[in-house]
Amino acid sequence: MANITAAEVAKLRKQTGAGMMDCKKALQESEGDFEKAIEILRKKGAKVAAKRADKDATEGYVLGKTSNDNTFGVLVMVNCETDFVAKSEDFVNFVTGITTAALDNKAETLEAVLALTLDNATVAEKLNDITGKTGEKLEFDSYKAIKAPFVSAYNHNGNRIATLVGMNKAGEGVDVAAHDLAMQIAAMNPVSLDKESVSQKVIDTELEVGKDLARQEGKPEAMLDKIAQGRLGKFFKENTLMSQSFIKDSKITVTDYLKSTDKDLTVSKFSRLGIG
Repeated sequence: MANITAAEVAKLRKQTGAGMMDCKKALQESEGDFEKAIEILRKKGAKVAAKRADKDATEGYVLGKTSNDNTFGVLVMVNCETDFVAKSEDFVNFVTGITTAALDNKAETLEAVLALTLDNATVAEKLNDITGKTGEKLEFDSYKAIKAPFVSAYNHNGNRIATLVGMNKAGEGVDVAAHDLAMQIAAMNPVSLDKESVSQKVIDTELEVGKDLARQEGKPEAMLDKIAQGRLGKFFKENTLMSQSFIKDSKITVTDYLKSTDKDLTVSKFSRLGIG
């Protein structure tokens, strides 16, 4: 067995963040080969991930960020089991690193992000590394990217919610409007951009619920469809972004607010990720 020094163990620990004993055992197993030792620790992380697959990862950290020219933005959410890990420096730095790498490479899909290199390893490998270090189940299966003439990101206090909004044009006042809408999306959690973009499945569900509620209230059977349609209209107003009341002035809608900034300004796309 190779004679492993304390300095070598400390070096590996600094490089990987793994525990001292884990680093020592990995170095002994690899006979002092650092690259092999790192691979051993990664495999240990993978084993930890598999062992905790039945646990619930209901905490985590969400981060949104845009390019310097505000034409591309990303949202990254990594889940863990406890608030303690979610707030730890290593975990926050890990999520920040993923976000920066995704933005720098203009990654459009989760698969593309997982293949990116982060500290001489892929993001997928680093996920196993952090799993091995924390001993918790980690999940990274939520990623959003938006490309538009102007993109704004908003990170709600505590990084449990983050949003992206893409506008159809750039120009004077668009940055302020985009930021306002990014906050609107965080607060009001719209299901879609407008009623035309609500899925038929959601519409059918809302109509069925509306009829059932009316039936429970004792309304005549012949009136149920009309009542359900009325409730669907209210659903559209409260849950589609462009029809929602603007959070800074409830007397106007989001559409009204955008037209007051620029008559041709609108939202092309938005995304929201939240913990829990």
